[in-house]
Amino acid sequence: MTHFLLLAIVYLAFISLGLPDGLLGVAWPAIRADMGQPLAAVGYITITMTICSAASSFWAGAITKRLGTGAVVAGSCLVTGLALVGFAAAPSFIWLVLLGIPLGLGAGTVDASLNHFVAEHYSSRHMNWLHGFWGIGATTGPFIMGLALASSAGWTSGAQTIGFIQLGLAAVLALSLPLWANEHSKPPAGEGEHGLPAQFKPVRTAALWLSPFIFLLYVAAEMGTGLWAASILVSTRGLSTGDAGLWVSVYFGSITAGRFGVGLVSNRLGNRKLVQLGICLAAVGATVFALPQVFGALASGGLVLMGLGCAPIFPSLMHETARRFPPDVARTVIGRQMSLAYVGGSVVPAAFGLVATYAGLGTVMPLVVAVLIGVLVLTTALDRMT
Repeated sequence: MTHFLLLAIVYLAFISLGLPDGLLGVAWPAIRADMGQPLAAVGYITITMTICSAASSFWAGAITKRLGTGAVVAGSCLVTGLALVGFAAAPSFIWLVLLGIPLGLGAGTVDASLNHFVAEHYSSRHMNWLHGFWGIGATTGPFIMGLALASSAGWTSGAQTIGFIQLGLAAVLALSLPLWANEHSKPPAGEGEHGLPAQFKPVRTAALWLSPFIFLLYVAAEMGTGLWAASILVSTRGLSTGDAGLWVSVYFGSITAGRFGVGLVSNRLGNRKLVQLGICLAAVGATVFALPQVFGALASGGLVLMGLGCAPIFPSLMHETARRFPPDVARTVIGRQMSLAYVGGSVVPAAFGLVATYAGLGTVMPLVVAVLIGVLVLTTALDRMT
């Protein structure tokens, strides 16, 4: 009973994890108008958050080992909630940049600690579904902000509302600390990949860094597509900004829906097979999207194929980490994975933009295909090592 009650709390925590994601992009036009900032000034906030998230993810393993997962998740949620409430009360732009520090630190720590906890204690099915619930949070947050922007209250009301939701969840997590302390059981029998293997291969140093590097590349492909797909559709395919935005929403929606669907079969297929199938489907979808001269109007549908292919990759790779490495090593590796995932989601997509500036937007998706092929090759090598 404790196992499943805690699972429900972890599901809530994953929704909370997704709530702040995407908020800044939705609110930025109103924020910069209120504070008289240029369009590019948002970069100061995102860079601050990325650096802090990557740093806290890197050290999350050591912090979690000392304090425990429940305390880390509750504390991170508290810090994130306070930072969002602070956003609403910020008197100037510099305060938004400074508040990006606790927001990034809280997000990175809770991300790494929760992923490790679920990878160690729950089956692949739950890992996929939990990341689906992250998608629900990532969809709900911008929706709340959109409602606030449509009202007279403005963006400050949206940030405050989500901040209070985070603070409420932090209180629930604090009350649930005894459940976290007593949680040592393995997933129920019959769920497939339950429990850790009795023995591990000797840990190779290369594997300890190859696994995080794979996350950097994969997240770069997923987020790079999400960042540049609308520009590609508008500039090279002639779509309106509204239609292009709809296709990007469909792309992220297919990732979320795919994770719920994958959860139904993940325990039977296994993490490693799901990752390989997902990468292949994502590469096919990215290729279709990159070649409108071949596929015509169907090319935009490549985004759906890519989203469905992306669905199992991140959660299955994360879940498999606890099966590749001993528990103490897995905790450290997952922290590195999340740290490099933040780098891959910010630095590499920006680099795609630099390439597109000189070589055209048509080069972005072939780069994404190349990255996905690289992920497939490196994942195969990692499977052999571990």
